[in-house]
Amino acid sequence: QLQLVESGGGLVQPGGSLRLSCQASAFSLEYNAVGWFRQAPGKEREEVSCINERGSRTNYADSVKGRFTTSRDKNAVYLQMNSLNAEDTAVYYCAAGGAECPVIGARVGSWGPGTPVTVFS
Repeated sequence: QLQLVESGGGLVQPGGSLRLSCQASAFSLEYNAVGWFRQAPGKEREEVSCINERGSRTNYADSVKGRFTTSRDKNAVYLQMNSLNAEDTAVYYCAAGGAECPVIGARVGSWGPGTPVTVFS
C-alpha cells in the first residue's frame, strides 16, 4: 500500500520559512498528483496545495496563495512555506491521488504520520 512520509516541520517565528518534503516508501509518486494538507487543533483537515503528475499545474488554498509553493522532482514533493503566521500552525500531511488535482476525493493509500509546524512569537 502506498505510504507517504513527511518531513521538515518545526518551530518558526512569524515571518519565517520552512520547506516540507514528502516521499513515498516502496512506491514511486511519479504517476500521482500530490496534495499537501494540514490539520490544526480542533479543525478539519484541509488541502492547502496540489501539484499534478507532471508538475505542470498547481493549486493553492486562498489562505496560502502567494506564500506557499509546491514543487516536485523524481524523488519527492516539496512545500516551500514563506511568511508564516500563527494561523499556519498545524500538522502537515501529504497525500497522493490520481494524475490531476485536487487530491481530495481521489486520495490513494494511507495517511502518513504528518510533520508538525508551529509558528510562535
